[in-house]
Amino acid sequence: MSPLAKAQEAGGFAASVSIRSGSGSATHDRVLRFTGLFDSAASAVQYATEHALGWIHERTAPVCA
Repeated sequence: MSPLAKAQEAGGFAASVSIRSGSGSATHDRVLRFTGLFDSAASAVQYATEHALGWIHERTAPVCA
């Protein structure tokens, strides 16, 4: 998981995160880009990290019968 904050020309920071899975030729990269701007790079990275962990948890949680 690689969270990223990118400074915007108009001010603020945009948040995104790359989530890599698999290995070798079966590697897959999922990139999530979030709407909204953040006051700091740290806030953008924290937001991206929290949402990526939630996304990962949803997809790896066992299904109850």
